Amino acid sequence: MSNRLEKEDSPYLQQHKENPVDWYPWCDEAFKKAEDENKAIFISIGYSSCHWCHVMEEKVFENQECADILNEHFICIKVDREERPDIDKHYQEVHMLLNQRAGGWPTSIFCTPQNKPFFAGTYIPAESAQDGSQGMGFKDITTIISQKVAENDSKMLNTAQQVEDNINKVVHPSQATVLKEDFTKNFMLQVKNNYEPSYGGFSTSPKFPHASTLGTLLAIDKLYDDKSARDMLTHSLNSMKQGGMYDLVDGGFCRYSTDNKWIVPHFEKMLYDNALLCDLYTSSYLTYKDESHLHVAKEIADFWHNFMSEDNLFYSASDADSEGNEGTYFTYSYHEVHKLLQENNFDNIETTLEKLSITKNGNFEGKNIIRFKDGIAPTRYEDIKILLSSLRSKREYPFIDMKVQTSWSAMMIKALFNLGNIDNTYKQRAIESLNSLLNTMYVDGTLYHTTLIHKTPKVEAFLEDYAFLAQALISGYNSTYEEVYLIRAQHLVNVALEKFYKNGTWNFSVGEFETKADISDSTYTSSISIMIDVLISLTSLLDDDKYAHFAFKTLEYNSYELGRRPVLYPYMLKQTLRYLKGDRVIKSTNSKLETNSLALSSLNYPFILRKSTENEEFMVCGAKSCFANTDKTDEINDIITKSF
Repeated sequence: MSNRLEKEDSPYLQQHKENPVDWYPWCDEAFKKAEDENKAIFISIGYSSCHWCHVMEEKVFENQECADILNEHFICIKVDREERPDIDKHYQEVHMLLNQRAGGWPTSIFCTPQNKPFFAGTYIPAESAQDGSQGMGFKDITTIISQKVAENDSKMLNTAQQVEDNINKVVHPSQATVLKEDFTKNFMLQVKNNYEPSYGGFSTSPKFPHASTLGTLLAIDKLYDDKSARDMLTHSLNSMKQGGMYDLVDGGFCRYSTDNKWIVPHFEKMLYDNALLCDLYTSSYLTYKDESHLHVAKEIADFWHNFMSEDNLFYSASDADSEGNEGTYFTYSYHEVHKLLQENNFDNIETTLEKLSITKNGNFEGKNIIRFKDGIAPTRYEDIKILLSSLRSKREYPFIDMKVQTSWSAMMIKALFNLGNIDNTYKQRAIESLNSLLNTMYVDGTLYHTTLIHKTPKVEAFLEDYAFLAQALISGYNSTYEEVYLIRAQHLVNVALEKFYKNGTWNFSVGEFETKADISDSTYTSSISIMIDVLISLTSLLDDDKYAHFAFKTLEYNSYELGRRPVLYPYMLKQTLRYLKGDRVIKSTNSKLETNSLALSSLNYPFILRKSTENEEFMVCGAKSCFANTDKTDEINDIITKSF
């Protein structure tokens, strides 16, 4: 018999509708029932493609004994973090307060009947470990908590009140500092300290791509011809694309690697990672002209187009698991690939398998994840890839979360516009996707955060939706020169300023959960930093200093922390450098700008916008003046250099 989640749109909540747990969605009814019946509240937060969320469902929420304890003593609430990032953000802060370390998913929160949290964890196994090595299990935790709630345990209630007091405390920076280019020196020292020189990236394991950090290294190299920034960037990009975390068969990146070498991922693929990496590999190609980087960018875009879209709208994620196990769809046995190559009359099969990192023992649970040995594809790999795809086509494809997310979709649209500077196919896709996203998520003057395709959106937009969509619209203007995109971006920013901004600070959400927006680039780029980007762009394109004022006040408010630990805020550092150095705007006719889009997007200076005018030549301008006219794109770099 299905529980209350049966009526919810969220694919994640739908996954739990047959659990024996008497789940509620997030609703007033659940909280009222908890208080009326003096029952503890259990809040479980996750998302549909989360591997450990599936494990906890199988081991705990499908366990009848666990379900019986929950149903008798708790009111249980399921939350999709992708649908309600405001709720998730609030309880991640609770986890940090209670545990003094970052949380993750699944998130497990226990609250008093008055919804005051006092205990927080992530994945909790059903049983306590016999040797106590992994802490207390779910059955023991819930039994103890139910007793303490029934007894009105004073220590528990005191903890809950302390959390409540602390989570609502607003802490402002103690001081500001002068914005300066020297922040870059501190950033480079901190990045080098985190850098892993063997395989690139900025940790050992697990290893995340850190697209914002890499993008800022690219900007620093372009500004200062910094060899160490260039080497860290290109080595990381080249290592990541060898295969493993990067899917060499279908295309697209998995969320992170569990090992140091980028080989063994958790196999879920998220739209935001792929959008940011598509944009980064494109920008790297435009700077260094490495064809393999362009190839990766196109494969990412094509994967999302072919596997993860419908009606020009992008799905949010695909799962790690299929057929009951992690990675089943993605991995190969030695014998099946050997047989396939033999049947198709390939020569030197053993050598080919070695170059694909395919062995009899495997590199993942006895199976093989395809990875180019030494980063070099074997001969005839494009033919081999078709055969490997044919093997996958016989398998169950991982679950796809068909939610459309405004912020994540906008990230991919921006990446497609960037790629469209090189290949017009992607520009057309970007235009179609942007128009579809606006038609779907901007309804009767209100912007929404998420919906399922062909469903009416219900959750209103957060700061990240306004920021990333405005950024995509500005990219659209810089590609098509359609004034309507610029007007819409300006409108979104005006609304966002009114809803979320106050004296240099930005809220992520308002209303039920008024949460402060983060300045750090964690799961993906900070929405505050994206908003600074958009404000500076509007200043340059509209010659309107009021947007520069809001950008400066935001940077000033965060300046002390930015100067002290810039490695945590790479995109904000990049925008600080942009604010200090200034944009350069290339002005000419639509046709002239479009015809020369590749050359203009390959210019050395990292902070360049384009604007349509009647001027037949290229006019190179700064904030308050234009420096020179030229008819030749190869003269623009020199004009920009001399403008400083």
